[in-house]
Amino acid sequence: MGAPAGCFRITHGSLTVSVPRSLFRGAGAEADPSEEAAFRATLSSRYPWLKKGSLDVIMENARREALRIMDEESHGRLFSGRLEASGMRDEAIAHLKRRLERDPGDADAWYALGEALCRAGRAEEGYAAFARGRSLF
Repeated sequence: MGAPAGCFRITHGSLTVSVPRSLFRGAGAEADPSEEAAFRATLSSRYPWLKKGSLDVIMENARREALRIMDEESHGRLFSGRLEASGMRDEAIAHLKRRLERDPGDADAWYALGEALCRAGRAEEGYAAFARGRSLF
């Protein structure tokens, strides 16, 4: 059974929790403070044995899963953009290449790779990636 609409699921031990997507926003998947407080209160009322430390772990796992989902939905652009912004251009390119190994038919990821390669001064490789992406339409 899947997660309710607008949610994703994470696990904490044997507990499976539905997390509202609206809880996180921005490229870093930061939790909205008021929504986080409400979510923690809901978890505490449903599962009174959960202590603050467990709730912290659940929140961090939910944030990581939100980042993974956002990266997947952005065809690798979210994480590669964050890597590039922090000066890790080669790692950003490697991230996009790994994504394309899993899904070589992803035209958007080819385009993102082309952009990253061009910004890295590797125009010939970048143009080849753009061409590969265009060929998939």
